Amino acid sequence: MSEGIMSKAATMEIPINSNGVSGTLNEDESLEQDLQQVMVSGPNLNETSIVSGGYGGTTEGIIPTSSLKGPAVQFNPNFLGLRFLHTEGQGSISQQGSAHAALSSEELSRGLAVEKFDLMKKWGINTYKCTKQLISERFGRGSRTVDLELETQIELLRDTKRKYEGVLQLARALTAHFYSLVQTQRALGDAFSDLSQKSPELQEEFGYNAETQKLLCKNGETLLGAVNFFVSSINTLINKTMEDTLMTVKQYETARLEYDAYRADLEELSLGPRDAVTLCRMEIAQQNFQTHRGKYEKLRGDVTIKLRFLQENKVKVMHKQLLLFHNAVSSYFAGNQQQLEASLQQFNIKLHSAGSEKPSWLEEQ
Repeated sequence: MSEGIMSKAATMEIPINSNGVSGTLNEDESLEQDLQQVMVSGPNLNETSIVSGGYGGTTEGIIPTSSLKGPAVQFNPNFLGLRFLHTEGQGSISQQGSAHAALSSEELSRGLAVEKFDLMKKWGINTYKCTKQLISERFGRGSRTVDLELETQIELLRDTKRKYEGVLQLARALTAHFYSLVQTQRALGDAFSDLSQKSPELQEEFGYNAETQKLLCKNGETLLGAVNFFVSSINTLINKTMEDTLMTVKQYETARLEYDAYRADLEELSLGPRDAVTLCRMEIAQQNFQTHRGKYEKLRGDVTIKLRFLQENKVKVMHKQLLLFHNAVSSYFAGNQQQLEASLQQFNIKLHSAGSEKPSWLEEQ
């Protein structure tokens, strides 16, 4: 086996241990999920879309229907031995020889069926190889390519996303509870104000309690505006920025599995007899291996770049949001109305008018 086949830039192949442990998930459930992910990636021949053989349902190599101009599977007239010439003046298509005056619908259907069958065949072969590699890894009989540094960064991202989701859930709960408190304070202030007018002997006492509740209500609305802005920003960071990076990670993991599957296939052929048939198969396997290695290395580079930019963006966003949250909460509970309003102005947060009964500024969660 030549060294070029086994070259691994910044990677190494490590055997899976005998029990196949590769994470904290239950092994049977994890294997079943992965196998299901392999099998659902097959081509739908009833839809007008180009189907690319793959594993894990990645979108790379799949052309959406809306972008197609004409049939999804382009018919090659040369397949039936026909040659067409395009006439420049009228833009019409003519053919060589009077024997092929027109292309019958039967021949067209046959050509499309053959190309669809070819696509299905390629997908089936690719799925078989990936499934074989996946099972081999799970049961510790094969090896997988591992970039230790990149794998550590990916696992750290997934762990960070889970923790940020916990913060987002708690912040949303705080928003809901505090909104209920503000509504109660508003109702209590209105009740005090009404009793102040109808109880002359307690007019002063009811009066300043009403003013206090109204002031608390106003400050509470200001704090809710800051907390709501915090929730919105964290939600965007988690469900858009992080999720986009994780989608690329999934494509990278799919490419890694395909790369190892075709690498194992090439290694297996290299150990067999060197007859003419085997050499021909090895040449094809070598080409497939090089293709999937290029795809794997490209996606590995994409993931590395996205992880770096995500880290920079996360630090920038969280620095701003944590500063806002701290200033707003501390100012509210210190009773510093001016500082509370200044915090919102600092981050360009605008609230609706104070007289608005419907809290439309509160983003629905």
